Amino acid sequence: MVYALFQTYTDEETAEPSMGVGEFLGDSNAEGFKQALEPRTFHFPADHGPHPGYKNEWWYFTGNLADESGRRFGYELTLFRFGLKPSDSKRESRWSTHQAYMAHFAITDVASKEFYAWERFSRGGAGLAGATTQPIRVWLDNWSINGENKNDDSCRGCLSMQLEATQNDFAIDLTLDSIKSVVLQGDNGFSQKNETPGNASYYYSLTRLVTSGALVVDGKRFKVTGNSWLDREWSTSALDRTQSGWDWFALQLSDDREIMFYRLRRKDGSDDPFNQGVIVAGNGTTEMLKAKDVEIEELDFWRSKQSSIRYPSKWRFTIPGKAIDLTISPLINNQELNLAFRYWEGACKVTGTIGNIEVKGYAYVELAGYNKPK
Repeated sequence: MVYALFQTYTDEETAEPSMGVGEFLGDSNAEGFKQALEPRTFHFPADHGPHPGYKNEWWYFTGNLADESGRRFGYELTLFRFGLKPSDSKRESRWSTHQAYMAHFAITDVASKEFYAWERFSRGGAGLAGATTQPIRVWLDNWSINGENKNDDSCRGCLSMQLEATQNDFAIDLTLDSIKSVVLQGDNGFSQKNETPGNASYYYSLTRLVTSGALVVDGKRFKVTGNSWLDREWSTSALDRTQSGWDWFALQLSDDREIMFYRLRRKDGSDDPFNQGVIVAGNGTTEMLKAKDVEIEELDFWRSKQSSIRYPSKWRFTIPGKAIDLTISPLINNQELNLAFRYWEGACKVTGTIGNIEVKGYAYVELAGYNKPK
C-alpha cells in the first residue's frame, strides 16, 4: 500500500488514483499509532506543528483571490504527512525516516476557465520534506508553508504565514495574516466521524486569512489579494466501512461571517448523524452546527470528461433555525484533481440572504470519495 501511494509521476504522466479516500482514512494498519479518543487541550503555537504519533495529518490551505482588474483565481496548497511506522525515534542515517509526505498544488483561472493541479511525494529523510514547530514550517521540496506566531493575546493561535509553490510556469507567493482566533471544530477540537471509538480527528481552522502577493499562471504574473482558509487535522482513522466520503463547505461571507459544514456520505445513501460544522461571527465567536441544523439540496450536476464521475455542481445551503438561505455555485465546473487521490476541490461563489439581509461571498467546496460509474 505504501509503495502504491508514494510512487512518483512525471509532469507528462497522469496518476491513476491508487487508493480510495475510505481506505486512506480507514482503520487499516493503525496498530501502534495514537488515536483521537477524547477531547484534548490545544496549545498554540505548538499545535501548528507536526504530531508524528498519529498516522495522518494535513495542513490545508484554500483561497479566493483577485487581481487589480477583478480577474478571479482560486488556489489550493495542501501538505500531508503520513506515518509509515508508529515510532518516530531518531536513527543514525539522515535518510532514515518514519514519515512520508504528499503535497497538492492547484490553481483555478476563472477568466480562462482553466484548472491546473499537481502533486509531489517524498520521504521525510535528508531534508527533502518535513514539518517543524520551531520555526513553524512544513515543506516538500520548494513547496512550503512558513508561519510566525503573532503573539497577540486577543487572537489565539493567530499566525502570519508565507506560502510558496512553483511548478513549471505556475506559482504562488502569498502572505497570509489571520485576523480571527483559531476555531476548534466539533467538541472543542475533537471531531468524531462515526460511532467507532478512535474514528475521529483533532481539528481546527483559521477561517479568515487576509491574503496578498503574487500568482503566476502560464508564465504571466498577477498581483492578487483576497482571503484564504486553513484547515488542520490529525488522526489515525476516521471513516468506517459504511462511509464513502464527504462534502466539505467553507464559506466566507460579505458580513464577515464564516460557515463550515461537512456532510459525511454513507454508502446506503442515508443521512449521517455525525455531520457537523460551525458558524463564526464577525467578532470571532462560534456556534456549533449539528447534522439536523443544516439542509443541503443539490441543484445541478457536472460530469468529468476525464474520470466520468458525476459531481454535484450547485447547492442550496440553508440553516432554517438561523434564517440562512444561500446558493453555492462553482466559479468553473472543472476543478477535479486527478491525482493519487481523485477528488473535486473548487473555488465557488455564494449568494443569498440571512434574515432579510442580502449577503454574498466566496467559498471552497471539497467533494471526496465519489466513484466512477459501474
